[in-house]
Amino acid sequence: MTDPRRWPANPRVAAARLAGVPEGVERVEGEARMVLRPLANLCRTPAGALDRQILFGAPVTVYEDRGGWSFIETVDDPYVGYVETAALGSLRAATHRVSAASTRLYSNPDPRAFAGPALTLNARVTVDATFGRFAETEDGFIPLSHLRAIGTPEPDPVAVAERLLGTPYLWGGNSRAGIDCSGLVQAACRACAIPCPGDSDMQAAELGEALPDGTPRRRGDLLFWKGHVAFVSDPDTLLHANGYHMAVAYEPAEDAIARIAAAGHPVTVHRRLSS
Repeated sequence: MTDPRRWPANPRVAAARLAGVPEGVERVEGEARMVLRPLANLCRTPAGALDRQILFGAPVTVYEDRGGWSFIETVDDPYVGYVETAALGSLRAATHRVSAASTRLYSNPDPRAFAGPALTLNARVTVDATFGRFAETEDGFIPLSHLRAIGTPEPDPVAVAERLLGTPYLWGGNSRAGIDCSGLVQAACRACAIPCPGDSDMQAAELGEALPDGTPRRRGDLLFWKGHVAFVSDPDTLLHANGYHMAVAYEPAEDAIARIAAAGHPVTVHRRLSS
């Protein structure tokens, strides 16, 4: 059965590359755009349930604009759904990404200047010039210490995830304002240039390699349950966004494994990210 999260087709349009599209559905190449809001909700249907969130600067392919909503496919994952059309604009070539948990767009290159919207970890920006400790972008000034050049990945996904400690838990969230378990893993992997799908079931099937039962845990490993994923921070500690703490938190590994098993969900797979 086709996974609708990865099938860029609706009753009216479909990506031109797809085979087996029903008669009467228009095949379209799509238009390249990007997210121009600090955060955009990717919904299952127009104004419907939240599936994931897309960050400022993320490239998308738009297949249809209709009634204020765009039917899109994200370029990075890929993931399919609906985003408000007003949240999208012309594609720009990003030069940097936000490496801090979050940052602000300032009106001037001065820490006392008016601070505008917050951009979250992995938001992408185009730096036009630098002024002292600030980078100038079309949308405002950003502290240089909060940016990392595109093409210079970080070495440790757990260290990236640790920047989001205390972030509130949000089902479908992908930002410092709120994040879920798979969003945390995706954010950390993305900062390290590790391709990573958006949902935990996809991650459990695709990330790294599955390890035999009883393999000793090491930093950077992932433990999966039905509907949940956690980073191994060290052999005895997990780091995960979870509804028990309602935040990104550390938890003793054996405590978490026992607690979740008691709710009827044993660990399903232990995976190790590729070097």
